[in-house]
Amino acid sequence: MAGLGLERELDTYLAHVTVERGLSSHTIAAYRRDLSRYGAYLTSLGRGSLSDAKGADVAAFAQAVSAGTDGGTALAPASAARTVVAVRGWHKFAVAEGWTLDDPAADVKPRSTPARLPKALSQEQVSALLESAGVGDGVAALRDRALLELLYATGARVSEATGLDVDDLDLTPHAASVLLRGKGRKERVVPLGAYAVEALDAYLVRGRHALAAGGRGTPAVFLNTRGGRLSRQSGWVILKAAAERAGVENVSPHTLRHSFATHLLRGGADIRVVQELLGHASVTTTQVYTLVTRDALREVYASAHPRALGDV
Repeated sequence: MAGLGLERELDTYLAHVTVERGLSSHTIAAYRRDLSRYGAYLTSLGRGSLSDAKGADVAAFAQAVSAGTDGGTALAPASAARTVVAVRGWHKFAVAEGWTLDDPAADVKPRSTPARLPKALSQEQVSALLESAGVGDGVAALRDRALLELLYATGARVSEATGLDVDDLDLTPHAASVLLRGKGRKERVVPLGAYAVEALDAYLVRGRHALAAGGRGTPAVFLNTRGGRLSRQSGWVILKAAAERAGVENVSPHTLRHSFATHLLRGGADIRVVQELLGHASVTTTQVYTLVTRDALREVYASAHPRALGDV
């Protein structure tokens, strides 16, 4: 069966995942990078389209990206696995579209990678970080404190928080919540705690209008100094600056999200509830946090049980 040619097949597939799966521009760029590398590998073997690819080609490519023998950079295990997943998706799509009869990638599985435990702060570290965000009397301090309180209160991704509009907030006393839009624009409503409500109310009443004065009437909750929507990158800078002032090291854009999930599970929350709050499509993704809490339980057991340590 004749294919469309690798370049056209790639463009068609990327258009499909962009529209049908609602992937972010960052994710699409990663897909294009990984699949372009695979396309170049197939071309080097004399394959002109996906219909020409063999199972041995896919398996050899999976090894090549790990070792860097295809002329590209050797990828870490997680990145190599991600690339193989992308290749499998492309071939599966080719079969569904009728470009090929068989799927040569069906039996090529991504190598399993060790579970990476998320970095979670202690409750004391989180408190110090949040307190440091509100240092100063300016409107930026009100905004920064409100942003970080919301991130920790809801487990929102930084991009979800900066994407909020004012109408997405409900600050009704004792019933406050926020409407978050996650990956694929999937919506979820997450409760807001008292500290986050107080910080948001202070920002909206005393800070946001001052920032909005220099803009063009954007509905965004969090604004930059020009009155426009705060970017995801700026949200990360705010978090990093607060962490530095608080003396908290090794923070990432997901630090408060990881801490939110870990603290909920340690407090006895059901994993399915945490899954819903985080917006994970599968509970398997959420289960990595149970590894964190098991480690904490082990430490408590070892230090508290009179017969936990000792010779056996």
